[in-house]
Amino acid sequence: MSVHSQAQRVTVPQLMSYKGTRKIAALTAYIAPIARLLDESVDMILVGDSTAMVGYALPDTLSISTQTMAAHAAAVVRATQQACVIVDMPFGSYQQSPAQAFASAASMLSSSGVSGVKMEGGQALAETTRFLVDRGIPVLAHVGLMPQYVNTMGGFKAQGMTDQAARRVLEDARAHAQAGAFGVVLEGISEPLARQITADLAIPTIGIGASPACDGQILVTEDILGLSGDRIPKFARRFADAGQVIRDAARDYAQSVREETFPTLDHCFGVRRPN
Repeated sequence: MSVHSQAQRVTVPQLMSYKGTRKIAALTAYIAPIARLLDESVDMILVGDSTAMVGYALPDTLSISTQTMAAHAAAVVRATQQACVIVDMPFGSYQQSPAQAFASAASMLSSSGVSGVKMEGGQALAETTRFLVDRGIPVLAHVGLMPQYVNTMGGFKAQGMTDQAARRVLEDARAHAQAGAFGVVLEGISEPLARQITADLAIPTIGIGASPACDGQILVTEDILGLSGDRIPKFARRFADAGQVIRDAARDYAQSVREETFPTLDHCFGVRRPN
């Protein structure tokens, strides 16, 4: 990556400076073509472990590896010049100990060129956040509905819906902020709680099914493009029907091949044409 392209890319300190001044727009990407298209519009691209479900049709996010995530992250970094690129730490790559988390994160950063990592977890993971930040690895925390905790949470359920649950999520977010996280993703929590956390923290909050009051928003790109099937989450909005565009293009291509209107000689090499 050139010095010029590095200078253009949004940095972690820039994202932090947006708190209270402008909203952060973020989306997910895991392949170069999508990342290239998003780059000019968003502040941050997350190479999410949602790749497991979106890209590999797996039932959850638990079975994707560090090596696979790093490979996707490298592709996204190579395809972009402006957006700050963050990668998810896969399940099992950081929960054992801060030392394990550092080894995993350092490997992913050095092999992909991303600007930081995202980790799911409450107060118990705050010390891991501190350990990484103290060693030069920016951390985006993730609290509330945490897909990697789907088995202990009993499914993909909204969090913080009671006073006790809300206090726990608030304390989770505070713990990571105090540990040095540059921001925190608030997923699937009650709107008043997300609003309170945003007002309480000095670092940006990035909502997904949280509140318009968050300092930024993130969605899975396939959800906004109509590429996730007929059902999209309550917190998402379909901004385009790219699925229909792809279906139409595939149908037209197949029809052209069968009708022998594609390819023509214009698409061939070494064609001898009459004088």
